[in-house]
Amino acid sequence: MLTLAILIPLLAAAVLAVAPLGATTARWTATGAAALSLLALVVVWIGGGEGFRAVSEVPWVPELGIAWRVGVDGMSLALALMSALLFVVATAWPIELQQARAYYAWMAFLAGVSIGLFVTLDLIVFYVFFDLSLVGMYFLIGRWGHGEAQHAALKFFVYTLAGSLLILIGIIVLALNMPELTFDMRALIDTPPLAAAGVVPGLVFLAFVIGFGIKTPIFPFHTWLPPAHVDAPGPASALLAGVLLKMGAYGLIRIPLQMMPETFARWALPLAIVGVISILWGAIVAFAQENLKRRIAYTSVNHMGYTVLGIAVAGSALGSEAARQLALTGAVVEMIAHGLITGALFLIAGAVWQRSQDYHLPNFGGLAGPAPRLTGAATLAAFASLGLPGLAGFVAELHIFLGAFGVYPWIAAIGLLGILITAALFLRLLRQMFFGDLPKERAGFTDLTRIEVALLAALLALVVLIGLWPAWLLSLIDARALIAVPGGGG
Repeated sequence: MLTLAILIPLLAAAVLAVAPLGATTARWTATGAAALSLLALVVVWIGGGEGFRAVSEVPWVPELGIAWRVGVDGMSLALALMSALLFVVATAWPIELQQARAYYAWMAFLAGVSIGLFVTLDLIVFYVFFDLSLVGMYFLIGRWGHGEAQHAALKFFVYTLAGSLLILIGIIVLALNMPELTFDMRALIDTPPLAAAGVVPGLVFLAFVIGFGIKTPIFPFHTWLPPAHVDAPGPASALLAGVLLKMGAYGLIRIPLQMMPETFARWALPLAIVGVISILWGAIVAFAQENLKRRIAYTSVNHMGYTVLGIAVAGSALGSEAARQLALTGAVVEMIAHGLITGALFLIAGAVWQRSQDYHLPNFGGLAGPAPRLTGAATLAAFASLGLPGLAGFVAELHIFLGAFGVYPWIAAIGLLGILITAALFLRLLRQMFFGDLPKERAGFTDLTRIEVALLAALLALVVLIGLWPAWLLSLIDARALIAVPGGGG
């Protein structure tokens, strides 16, 4: 099933690349492929199990220990499910564009490699999917973006490719230090290959933190993110924030946290400090932005800072195991919540662009009158992003800070300031966009269509469900299986 979840969208991309299909047919072909991938993942979820499940393995380069290995645990299955849902929504989202068939071919390609990254159990295949995701997003931004899209796409590609090369170096060092050469994630988690002491483990850890930190992104490796978001089409922005950023955070958990637990514990405090800096920097800079998309983009730095803080706490050797598990649960829930919430926010921003060709917040106001459905969706997403109780963001942040106060209380206290600033920036955004007098140039502004409402409802309904009844997601993630040994062991 997991192999099908990868191959179906890749086959759809191949068909779209060569078949002379119209725009509507191409759109629904890509959407159908993403929906079938989602269905395959749901079947795996229904099948249940503990640890890695739905595992299959086919040798690829046996002499190097490389194989087509797929399998999921609760964390990777949750992220794959969220990603597949976002691809269904993003490909179905109505958008006016040229060369539609090529656009949807790249969307389907990106769906296949993104889902593949979360379900592979081989580090080399993981790296291949990691790099291929850059290619898909590069073309989506560069060919179908607006403004300085080509420059933004190039900056995104160069930054993240440089990070991926550091990741490759780290992967090679880990594999070479195994008793028998292998890139099997399960073997590397069960038998961490590097001791905590020495220069080499520290350098490998730094390579992973920088490589995955660029993709996450964390301060100060985040500068590629705002231009990429501002100039990308709305659905591509939703996927960049909702799926691609999660690859960095997922990599931090799966590789250095689980495969280098002792080294991670040594450097957990500096990583936690970086997470808090990202929280505050992202919120403060977002508050200052007058561009709608740029403001939302900087909130991603803020929210992924929460995720990094949770991961750092989980990998610490301090505090109780229960506190570390709470923090890691919160980090994974934050990834899911951020994907759904910020994906919705960027789709809303894309809808605003299609109706006005403008993101400058002072040029808006009073949209609650002509666009009540847009106002309602944006308000719900904004309140979820600022962590309102009863919504998914609150569940994630509650777990992260409960765990963080049990391990790094002063860092957690400072991080709480980010929630206050985030609340202020979103309330200000809502006031600027939807209240006050409607400018004359916005007199013809139209509300969301039925299909746009339905697609946003699919994301925001899950945001509410997780906020009101998170037990099903928490049991799926099962952080105990990720850090069962004190000090962050897997």
